[in-house]
Formats: sequence, C-alpha cells, structure tokens
Amino acid sequence: MGSLSVTGLTARYGKTVALHGIDLDLADGEFFVILGPSGAGKTTTLKSVAGLVDGARGEIRIAGRDMTGVEPYDRGVAMAFESYALYPQKTVEENLASPLRSGRHGTWTPAQQAERIKEVTTTLGIDHLLARYPRELSNGQRQRTALGRVLVRPAEVYLLDEPLSHLDAKLRAAMRAELKQLGELSGTTTLYVTHDYQEALALGDRIGVLREGRLVQVGTPAQVWTEPVDTFVARALGQPEMNLLDAAVEGGLARVGQAFAVGVPVRTHDSVRVGIRPRDLEVVDGPPPTDRLVLQGRVVLAERLGRSVELSVDVAGVSVIAVTSDHRVHEGDAVTLAVDWSRVHVFAGPDAADADAADPDAAAPGARLGAARRPANAALAGGAR
Repeated sequence: MGSLSVTGLTARYGKTVALHGIDLDLADGEFFVILGPSGAGKTTTLKSVAGLVDGARGEIRIAGRDMTGVEPYDRGVAMAFESYALYPQKTVEENLASPLRSGRHGTWTPAQQAERIKEVTTTLGIDHLLARYPRELSNGQRQRTALGRVLVRPAEVYLLDEPLSHLDAKLRAAMRAELKQLGELSGTTTLYVTHDYQEALALGDRIGVLREGRLVQVGTPAQVWTEPVDTFVARALGQPEMNLLDAAVEGGLARVGQAFAVGVPVRTHDSVRVGIRPRDLEVVDGPPPTDRLVLQGRVVLAERLGRSVELSVDVAGVSVIAVTSDHRVHEGDAVTLAVDWSRVHVFAGPDAADADAADPDAAAPGARLGAARRPANAALAGGAR
C-alpha cells in the first residue's frame, strides 16, 4: 500500500478548465471518497492521478514517489472504469487473471492466481460466473467483474470510478458493505468517486465534496454531515434535501416569515438561510418542548414510504419537509415539530451568494455561519400558534 499526495492539480480540455488546483493527502490504507454531481470533475481527478489526462498539471506523489513523467502502467495504480472495459473474447476468470499474467506485477503461479481470484470473486459474489463471457452477464455482473479485475491485482492505490452505479439498490447496499470489508482487509489506499451520498457516508474514512472542479469541503463523514460548509454541501447529503429557508436578520435574530426566529451566531448580512434536515425534525405530542426549536403547522401532504412518512408541513406560510416514523399523522392534521438547536444551521443568505458568485475565488456561496442559537425570548422560537 502507499500514500497519495496531490498538490495544485489542474486539468484542461481545450479552453475548459476541469480542475482548479486540487489538493489532497491520503494516508496509507485510507479509503477516501470524492462526492459530486455529474460534470464536477470526479473522473478527471482519477484519470489525472492515473496519468491519463494530457492537460493535467500539478504534483502527484504515490508512496512518496513523484509521478511527473511516469507512464500510467508504472504508477502502481489500478483503476476501475464506469464503462467496464472487459475483454469480450475472454471468460470472467480470464479477465480477472489478465493483470496477474501481464508480468508487470511480479510472477504469479497458477495456484496463486487461482487463490487470489477465488478470494476476490467470493467477496464480490461472482465465483459461480468464472466460465462465462461478458456477453452472458447482466450489467451488474459485468460491473462486479470489472471491479474484481482491479481488486485482484496488487497496487499502491486503487482508483474506483462509480463502480456501483449500474447495480440495483439492494445489491448496491450489499456491495457497499463488501467493499468496505475488502478495503479493510487489503489495506490498500483507495480513491473512490461517486454521486451517491449514501455510498460516500458508508464507505469513506474521509469525504471530499467536489463542485465545478473545486474541493468545497474535506472531512470525516460525521463532519461533512453535521457541519456542511455551505448550502451546496448541505444539499449534497441527505434525501430529502435539507430544508433551506430564507430569513431576514434583525436585532441578532433570523426571522423566517411569521413561522419562527432563531439567533444568528455571528454578525452577518441582512439575510441568511436557516437549514434543518428533514430527519432531524421530530413530531411531538403534548406541550411543546422548551429546550428545542418548535415549529407548529398543518400537514399538507403525507407520503408513506415504507417505515417512514415524509410530511410537507405549512408553518405560517412556510413549507417545511419532515421525515418521521409516526404513521398516525395524516394530511390536514395540526402537528408540532421539534429539533435540537445544535442541528439548526445558519448559512449566508441570497445577497451574500450573489456577491460571491461574481468572484469565483471568493468564499463559497451560502457559506456556513454556524449553528443557530436559541433566542433569549423563548416565545420567538417560533411556530404558528
């Protein structure tokens, strides 16, 4: 295994800048996930590390070795492409064995090859497919075979490009657990990219959120989830997305219409956005709690999604989404929602975002100001009464 260090990585395709000075440091054996939407530069980052982007500039070090001028096959990386890239004329077993027979990764005896292939295919659940050809496989089986061909070979760093994207939801969940286990067993440094926040949270020792070729935030899954640096990161994690409610600041209070008010943590602009994750809102019975932010409103829509219910609640003219396991709630019901103050976020508002957008090197639009504070007057905490 080996560390991976990326400094000032930029990449261009013609006049288009795909990456803007990416800095990354991955420790030996770390599983690092880059999360971002399509077009953010995720695949370009992987290909640049692998030496497959001619227009890439910056310093890349793998296991302490400078990769400047080093050919892709000599970098000690193994990359899984989203497009499978399997040999159609070879069986699954032959596809998996090809990296071990190339001679570039040492000499493997037939017994050693069989043992390594068995270990990987058992983990991936494709050990019964060894005699089949790619044309005889489903998309999910092809993707697992492509992933296996990468994992079977020794490498300093694994580069995985959305390897679970073509699998169904149930298989993706199972594969996340298996990938995590395989990474822990192999101890190989892994750089993994995805657009799926659940994959990022489940797999990553750390997560880097990528937006338009720039790393917006890097941290542990817990840090990125609980302390998003801006509204882009806040929306990138969680389904349904975080409630982001426009608020006017007056006298140290951020007022969301007539719905509620929260204390802002610092002096700020004339407007902010208050963020609350739907799953942090709890439906409460009886008297409203005094130690939490309380929202009172009426259910406009109740969508029952298995164990949970997604509620659209009108709180004094403001629409708030909440997710609860309380199936007693129905459309038209009056409800009381409560959330811990520590889970109420305050971000710079639309006026700041517009100003920052004019300068791409300025602070990220919607920058996080911190956790909301309980107003001194509890009556201001809110709720349509």
